[in-house]
Amino acid sequence: MAISFDDATKQVCAPGSLFEITDTEIRGIPTKTFAGTPPNVRALYQMAAQRKDEFVIYEDERWRMPDLLALAGQIGAALTSRFDIRKGDRVAIAMRNYPEWIAVFTAITSIGAVAVPLNAWWESDELVFAINDSGSKVVFADDERIQQIHKAGDKFGSIIVISVRGKNTESIGNNGVVPLRAIVDDEATMPEVEIQPDENITILYTSGTTGTPKGAVSSHRAILSALLGFSARAQVSELMEPSRNAGEEPEQNVFMLCVPLFHVTGLIPVMLGSFVGQSKLVMMHKWEPDRALELIEQENVTHFIGVPTMSWDLLEAESFKQRDTSSLRSVGGGGAPMPPELVKKIDENFKRGRPGLGYGMTETNAYGPQNTGKEFLDHPTSTGRPVPIMELRVTDPDGNVLPPEKTGELWFNGPTLITEYWNRPDATAETIVDGWLRSGDLGHIDKDGRIYVSDRVKDMVLRGGENIYCAEVEAAIYEMSDVHECSVYGLPDERLGERLACHIMVKAGMVIEEHQVVAFLDGKIASFKIPEVITIVQEPLPRNASGKILKRELRDKTAEKYN
Repeated sequence: MAISFDDATKQVCAPGSLFEITDTEIRGIPTKTFAGTPPNVRALYQMAAQRKDEFVIYEDERWRMPDLLALAGQIGAALTSRFDIRKGDRVAIAMRNYPEWIAVFTAITSIGAVAVPLNAWWESDELVFAINDSGSKVVFADDERIQQIHKAGDKFGSIIVISVRGKNTESIGNNGVVPLRAIVDDEATMPEVEIQPDENITILYTSGTTGTPKGAVSSHRAILSALLGFSARAQVSELMEPSRNAGEEPEQNVFMLCVPLFHVTGLIPVMLGSFVGQSKLVMMHKWEPDRALELIEQENVTHFIGVPTMSWDLLEAESFKQRDTSSLRSVGGGGAPMPPELVKKIDENFKRGRPGLGYGMTETNAYGPQNTGKEFLDHPTSTGRPVPIMELRVTDPDGNVLPPEKTGELWFNGPTLITEYWNRPDATAETIVDGWLRSGDLGHIDKDGRIYVSDRVKDMVLRGGENIYCAEVEAAIYEMSDVHECSVYGLPDERLGERLACHIMVKAGMVIEEHQVVAFLDGKIASFKIPEVITIVQEPLPRNASGKILKRELRDKTAEKYN
């Protein structure tokens, strides 16, 4: 029988349970953690070593867990014996999603080194910055990234480049390129290393909209806490809305990996979460909706996690009605608000797939409030609630805590938070205050603890003294049946401060006029929230590697045109 969120949480996190919660001091701050948190991520891989089944499906390749862990052990041995990588040393990964990406990450983090996943969309100067900023001694790269590194010439210090699936073995400046197969010994195994919970494990560079990216540093404890948080929250959802009959054996989870592994969503809840849940990963070479539907049918994918536009893409794909998607139990993800219209369409068009949304950040290791199933349908504008290892509060601009229902900046607290920004003490002090992380997001918390995100603090448009939350306007525009995707943003205005603008991509073969958008929104939202500058396009809106629409690029192009 289904139960309430509070009752389900108490049951899942009860004393003596797998997710029992205790108080722990982390960097001098009392913090609620899971009592059973493993000491390090290496323990996670050791538990996975019991598996003998298929773990990764990539194109026509099928990798068993023993094969992937064996390669990881060989790479770990090479890093320590051949390249003298020790605990705390940084090792970068610059490649698209390949099975070897997972093996390399497993190796780096098993020997106590710090993995530095680099954005595969970056150009040469961006790669140079992150590699030099992190002080990485070795970088694993595919041919496309090696070409970008080649362009940098001697801008790097002394670094070893290891080629994965590549043919390019020319030297780069003073640095040689070594093929992966040339460094591994088939008889080698993972070296023994002791790793403490609060030692560093990753540096993930955030896709900042201004200046150079910041390297968000996480500990083993932070990532493991996030993974256990996702697992606990899944059990809470199962108690609230059971997906199977009592006594029925659960089917294996099969996750589709269609977001980059260098992004926190692909890395932690999807990839590392598959180690935790003994799940299978179906990895796409690149995002193609029709190919995704083919793989969902062929591999019986149960969980689809991406940015909301990917869910739209599935629903709008030519082959959607011809494909069997009945294996899907969850369709959703994060990275952006999910319009209520999309929540409804997912529920109506997938036989078992329920809508789901998570609200997390690089700085929280992707963990945060989640909303799924009937709860999501009943509260489609909420990002849900977390389990009690995470606390949230809302503050005014001066940091004073606001009561329920009042809108302000959302702050996070808990063991999943990053430790610092690498080499950026000022940015660390500005973002992490007395153990609380400032999200930069506007929102409120209702009387039942549900989280509602209005917008980014910097994206909110202030028009003539009125606050306009772009997400609210976007949700209204998405109700137009011919809209495929949209983005709302502000333009500078001498009289009003800002005026509202938007870009709309229409569905294939459809036509929308600006006056139709205005007429549709009239009466749905206040008149001052209706965009004054409307741009209709046929092509996809520009996005970064994590799938977020590049509002700044749209804003700059539109401002140049109209000012």
